[in-house]
Amino acid sequence: MSNLSERLAARRQAEAAAAAAGAPAAPAAPAAPIPGGTDPGTMTLPPLPPVAPKAAAPAAPAAKASSSPLQDRRAPAAGGTDAGGKRALPAKGADRIEEIKASVHAELLRQLGPQLYDSNLEQSELDQKVRAALADVLSKQDRPISASERQQVTSEITDDILGYGPIEPYLRDPDVSEVMVNGAHNIWLERKGRLVAADAVFADEAHLRRTIDKIVSRVGRRVDESSPMVDARLPDGSRVNAVVPPLAIDGSCLTIRKFAADPLTADDLVRFGSFTEKTKAFLDACVRGRLNIIVSGSTGAGKTTTLNVLSSFIPADERIVTIEDAAELQLKQEHVVRLESRPSNIEGKGAVTIRDLVKNSLRMRPDRIIVGEVRDASALDMLQAMNTGHDGSICSLHSNGPRDTLSRMETMVLMAGMDLPIKAIREQVASAVDLIVHQARFKDGSRHITHVTEVERMEGDIITLQDVFVYDHSAGFDSEGRTLGGLKSTGLRPKFLEKMSYNNVTVDPRIFTAGGF
Repeated sequence: MSNLSERLAARRQAEAAAAAAGAPAAPAAPAAPIPGGTDPGTMTLPPLPPVAPKAAAPAAPAAKASSSPLQDRRAPAAGGTDAGGKRALPAKGADRIEEIKASVHAELLRQLGPQLYDSNLEQSELDQKVRAALADVLSKQDRPISASERQQVTSEITDDILGYGPIEPYLRDPDVSEVMVNGAHNIWLERKGRLVAADAVFADEAHLRRTIDKIVSRVGRRVDESSPMVDARLPDGSRVNAVVPPLAIDGSCLTIRKFAADPLTADDLVRFGSFTEKTKAFLDACVRGRLNIIVSGSTGAGKTTTLNVLSSFIPADERIVTIEDAAELQLKQEHVVRLESRPSNIEGKGAVTIRDLVKNSLRMRPDRIIVGEVRDASALDMLQAMNTGHDGSICSLHSNGPRDTLSRMETMVLMAGMDLPIKAIREQVASAVDLIVHQARFKDGSRHITHVTEVERMEGDIITLQDVFVYDHSAGFDSEGRTLGGLKSTGLRPKFLEKMSYNNVTVDPRIFTAGGF
């Protein structure tokens, strides 16, 4: 390529090849001045810069970022208005709220600090401090926030700091009777007897664990890898159970069974259809007549509520000692001593069981002993108490029916390690227990007493039972699946009426008239 035309042709070919490869061609060098003449044939040009055969290689970085104003004008950044600059996509509303919550929460913790955990600070005073600091922090936010968003942020942060985070609204909802957390992002409720999914989640597993720790620490309990299960209670008496990893595989589990600030009365249970007016009058007489009663049923059947109602029939001039794993009973009498069991400490020592408390209660001059739930060898001590002059005692236990209640009682007595023959245990049970009140939860979510059964005596090796009231299912269900049945009297008069008469308590014979709900 000795002349100019050949060099220009080679230059065009190089530019075409570079354009086809997507890379800008190398800029042409400026032409040197023509020394001393204008004849092209005599011009001497500097050599052209060599054309690299792999000029397309820099194309990748050019695609990654706009390197020229032309490229920026052709493909402006999404959401941007400036042709030469970039702007990120606007954040979604929910993400913006979460960001505001996080920054406000962090600033609130920085301002209040240890005051949030000061045990000497009254809850009302802490509430005022938190709300005042929250209003101050929100007023200094430089991000735009609407009135509804401000209310949402205030409510959620207040629930998180003063309450129990996303489940706090459900704990305040009177229609919710149980809150079940199956991991940080899976919350269920029992509302009016039916299970429904909640419209709330915890931020993550750490958020859920902080909530669990807040609950259990307030009642002197702990939960960690060395002690991954805990039973506790909220200040209002609601029962809490928590299980954390490694036992809970899919994340920490939290179950809260709520109890109303104003406990249900016998009239409430009659109105709900749990039992009838005749049954109410009969059970009232049985409690005043100092019969030993066992309330039985499955989980969630309402045993504790029924136990609380039966306890309300106890005369106000008697000394009552209640024994529970987690204090749930809400007795209205003035002379009540409440005892609660205690688990072992981190060293595995210091445990105080229900059985220990039952033994100790016998030294406290009780007129009545009420055990929240018998589930172990304490059954033996409970039977001993009933057989040693402490008539009128009441307890609850899990079972499927009146006959199963006696079988479970026998099994729990054997757990005490005493080498007692079955017949001796059954004689103790038949002598101690007078009445079994069995309760069940139906498919429609309602709870009903299904059996009121007298424990009679031993016949051979068998304890005989006699139903006084039985739930009649023959009426079936309505169009919405609600049961139409009710408790019916069997027409049989119980034999313990004579024992009740010794305590100056009589029963209207018309209660035992057969039939009718």
